[in-house]
Amino acid sequence: MSTTQSEGGKPKLSVRRIRKSFRLNTVLKDINLDIYPGNVVALIGGNGAGKSTLMKIIMGIYKQDDGDIAIDGEKADLANPAAALARGIYLVPQEPMLFPNMTVEENITIGFTENKADLRRRLTDLTAQMNWRVDLTRKAVSLSIAEQQLVEILRGLLRNSRILILDEPTSALTFDEVESLFRIVADLRDKGISIIYITHRLAEVFRIATHVAIMRDGSITLQGPVGNFTRDDLVRGLLPPDAQQRERAERRPPPARTGKPVFSLRGYSGYGFADIDLDVYPGEIVGLAGVVGAGRTELATTIFGRDIVRGGSVVLDGEDITGLSTRAVIDKGVNYVPEDRFLNGIFKISDVAANTSAACLRRLPGLFLPRREEKSLAQRFVDGFRIRVTGLDQPLGSLSGGNQQKVVIGRALSTNPKFIILDEPTRGIDAAARGDVYAIINELKEKGVAILLISSDMEEIVELSDRAVTMYHGRINRRFEKADISQDNLMAAAFGAAV
Repeated sequence: MSTTQSEGGKPKLSVRRIRKSFRLNTVLKDINLDIYPGNVVALIGGNGAGKSTLMKIIMGIYKQDDGDIAIDGEKADLANPAAALARGIYLVPQEPMLFPNMTVEENITIGFTENKADLRRRLTDLTAQMNWRVDLTRKAVSLSIAEQQLVEILRGLLRNSRILILDEPTSALTFDEVESLFRIVADLRDKGISIIYITHRLAEVFRIATHVAIMRDGSITLQGPVGNFTRDDLVRGLLPPDAQQRERAERRPPPARTGKPVFSLRGYSGYGFADIDLDVYPGEIVGLAGVVGAGRTELATTIFGRDIVRGGSVVLDGEDITGLSTRAVIDKGVNYVPEDRFLNGIFKISDVAANTSAACLRRLPGLFLPRREEKSLAQRFVDGFRIRVTGLDQPLGSLSGGNQQKVVIGRALSTNPKFIILDEPTRGIDAAARGDVYAIINELKEKGVAILLISSDMEEIVELSDRAVTMYHGRINRRFEKADISQDNLMAAAFGAAV
């Protein structure tokens, strides 16, 4: 790695005391960050750490509640994305956004008003300066993901951007494409471009970054030159300070696994994951940890019949249910509480009773469940889960997030599943509701339901799971028995580091 430019001068980008809240949820807490010319700052953090919110503020998509941003030592008012672009900031998204039927040149130069011949000359000079070989006449539809990212980078550079944000740039790349991207990043670094490199892969930090910053719970917990830190230092920076003490206090013996598993996967493959082997026994909670893009939700939705199976098998209580539709897997005894309850889990304008009973309608000979039975079913879960409602006819959208989540779980349980997938079951709910959801999960366990718990909250996995696995790049890369489940081990494995 070449030596970066001196940090004795002014930082290219300076973030000071940035705060941001959404209603009562404080997302960013006094963020301070400097990026100098030629720096590649790896920004790391678990899901929900605040990375995306910080980048959206830098890009002018959100406005900070407090704090300042300076560029080249001058205070910058980044009121909107156009203002950020005018100050030389450009975001290369994780999923490139190109027009497939336009050429490379057309995708790069779109939005410019100057003469096309002058634009082409500038673009040709730019690619020559960077020593990049680019066929400007190719259609975007023919480009690989790596080539699309190069086009996005050229979009930014042609607009004189000197601060580039690369969001998970290697998440969909092959090994050779990753090597090519690293060469491009090194070229940009040597030309004095400042880069924020968002990644979940710790190995990449030591490979390409000059500096590192770790975010946790809306704060930067660790930052500095990469050479000052080890992999273990980074993992510790990702963990709450009292993680080990909590784990020792919460450790409990796992239940004995007897008989045959309720649910089994063998060589199971689909879009975003491959070769998954997994067993879940009656009354057992298996935690599934990983970062965004690891393939966890894709695995869940494929099991639930929403996506195509590409290989392997699913067995429930000794019966092969591979590739069955959602309706069929529910009838067999599988259900799923989705990660995004607002998008996939609730009918906001329908009442509590209708939302609770929705999963049962397919089992009835008619189109509707009699209202008396519907209310009886809903009341059972309202009482059992302590759901706070003014009445069963209250619109679900008017309930708090925690009470909405309880209704979604109640709907899944109304089908009497043998196996249930809980995908981020406490996402976006307050501490009191979280405790209620934990009690519901443990009650299911006591009743013998087999549970796959998908969570980005490592503490949640530690507290609830009898066994745990981590996914990395679409595959299970580590398995942990109860005695070995710790936030340290889970975080290291989720980021692809050796444990």
